Amino acid sequence: MKEVTLKQIAENLGISITTVSKALKDYPDVSKKTKALVKKEAKKLNYKPNVFAVNLRTRESRTVGLIIPEVVHHFFSSVINGIIEQAEKKGYLVIILQSNESYKLEKKQIDLLVSKRVDGIMISLANKTVDISHLKRVKELEVPLVMFDKISKLIDCSKIVINDRAAAYEATKHLIERGCKRIAHFRGALLPQNSIDRFLGYKKALEDHGLKYDSSLVYICENVDYNDGIRAANQLLKDHDDVDGIFAITDLAAIGAIAVFNEKGIRVPDDVAIMGFSNWFVSSAITPSLSTVDQPGYEMGKRTFKQLFKEMKARRENEEVELKTIELDTKLIKRNST
Repeated sequence: MKEVTLKQIAENLGISITTVSKALKDYPDVSKKTKALVKKEAKKLNYKPNVFAVNLRTRESRTVGLIIPEVVHHFFSSVINGIIEQAEKKGYLVIILQSNESYKLEKKQIDLLVSKRVDGIMISLANKTVDISHLKRVKELEVPLVMFDKISKLIDCSKIVINDRAAAYEATKHLIERGCKRIAHFRGALLPQNSIDRFLGYKKALEDHGLKYDSSLVYICENVDYNDGIRAANQLLKDHDDVDGIFAITDLAAIGAIAVFNEKGIRVPDDVAIMGFSNWFVSSAITPSLSTVDQPGYEMGKRTFKQLFKEMKARRENEEVELKTIELDTKLIKRNST
């Protein structure tokens, strides 16, 4: 069907296009009778405003971009839910892109969002992102940018995070308090800030409680997933026979370790106690149920969009943009694996 225009409504009613436009926008200088006639005719013709024309006038696309490492991850799916809920309230469409932990793809996606003239961008960095020139370009173009979860300290923008170091410290401390003396750490890749901070929290907890740090007890899990947990646990059993505790950077890696120990008849937590991180829904469903750190993904998503909206509004109204680093609380969840 041909698109209905303001001109068509005006011709049908025998009034000017300007009057039709004002009536649809409820201008006070148009009579109630005329407004009613215009709105009735618009409804009859199924008139829809031309979004592109509106965007050109307002210089807004009413769209925002979201780049995450992976959609299927329980934590990130919770973040998405929080963002979309807030975006819908403000009338924004969210373009969701998945970087698959790839720097090259992340860079390409940033270029795409900029070319689409989105009003703002939210991002959790890929594990392999080292060069951040693509993000600096976003800042140079004055596109509001908010980072969450996996961030870079080298970019001057708002960030929504948890205190990964403190949360990892508490998780490791819990293992120590239940009597663990030789605690391994399944850490993430060397680059992401949250991987670094969780490792440092683990190390500090050992030192503060008189346990010697042993680098041979640290296993790198590049993808921090279930298969990484299986590989690390199998290697751990080959390397050490005296480990009595494991702190894993994610629940999936921890669950992979539990699968290996269950298969080999190693009792969790009697022989080895295991702590995860994130509080996936499956963590309470496995046997034994997994102790973990509850990471507030939904709340992080809400706060991320709210901060982006503030910055987009400030930019639109030519006001000074106040950048913030917002730190959300975590909670230790004690279950049967410890």
